[in-house]
Amino acid sequence: MKPMTWMRAGLTLVIVSGAVVAASTQSSPGTSNSTTTAPASQSQDQTASSTTANKKPETKADGDYIGSDTCVTCHEDQGRRFNRTAMGKAMAHPHTPDEARGCESCHGPGRAHVEAGGGKDTIPVRFTEDSRNTAAEKNSACLQCHSRKNQLFWRGSPHESRAMACVDCHRAHQEYRPPLSTEARFNAPLSENESLKETQPELCLRCHQMRRAQLQRSSHMPYREGKVTCTSCHNPHGTPNPSQLRQTTVNENCLSCHTERRGPFLWEHPPVMENCANCHEPHGSSNPQLLKMRMPRVCDSCHVGSRHPTTPTLLNSVRDFNRGCTNCHSAIHGSNHPSGNAFLR
Repeated sequence: MKPMTWMRAGLTLVIVSGAVVAASTQSSPGTSNSTTTAPASQSQDQTASSTTANKKPETKADGDYIGSDTCVTCHEDQGRRFNRTAMGKAMAHPHTPDEARGCESCHGPGRAHVEAGGGKDTIPVRFTEDSRNTAAEKNSACLQCHSRKNQLFWRGSPHESRAMACVDCHRAHQEYRPPLSTEARFNAPLSENESLKETQPELCLRCHQMRRAQLQRSSHMPYREGKVTCTSCHNPHGTPNPSQLRQTTVNENCLSCHTERRGPFLWEHPPVMENCANCHEPHGSSNPQLLKMRMPRVCDSCHVGSRHPTTPTLLNSVRDFNRGCTNCHSAIHGSNHPSGNAFLR
């Protein structure tokens, strides 16, 4: 090949190499810019999402629903008190569409109330004493959310069948603050429901006057001392059990606290196995140990005294003074001794 041909080939190779280098140099800044821009856009998206999550949900107008923001323009004091209650704190972070409606989730749509310029009669559902709504209408507003757990058996319960409303015992707009006084007759435990109108058992005793009288007797369950309340044994919202008991039977209810009486025993006393209330009055009695009758009459209601191995004596005899069957038959609830068929000590 001639020398001129070699020179032309070398010059062409240099020109092509320079073009390739220039193209790669121009493309690299674009690539670096795109790599730098992507994280910036992601960080902006994350900031926007976090701002949306921390922002308090707003109730917007929807048809006849005007939103809670419109309600608090007039009812500012009620709204401020409601926000401090357990229900207000729950509605601040709604989980259902009903909770997101705020005030109107309980009181119904408020457009007619606003257009009328206020007035009690224009509120669809009111819970005050002068309300024209029935107990069923009031309760349906509560049961939108409170229809499970303790309230599962409310429909058909004794309280519901007597046309009682939830607001007869509960309040939603303001928490109950018991007076800090030692003169209070009853002191509820620290786990008291804050939405009640009064503390237990004073709230229940407004209607159950017979139980109030029983609690004043010398032998009583520690209600007055604040160790138990009515809801320790009963569920006022209803249960499938007798007397709205929390457990299935009376014995299971009693044995949840009196575990030392729980069997099984080698020798079991039949009336104890059947029902603790055969011998005891659970709310209060004038006899020791909450007995329905004094010793030995409580035992003689089942056992015939004439068949006792010893010589029977009259119940008014001086020998029976301050004595009872349990002086000898001390293991009356059941015995695990091999020879304890007579429940002797």
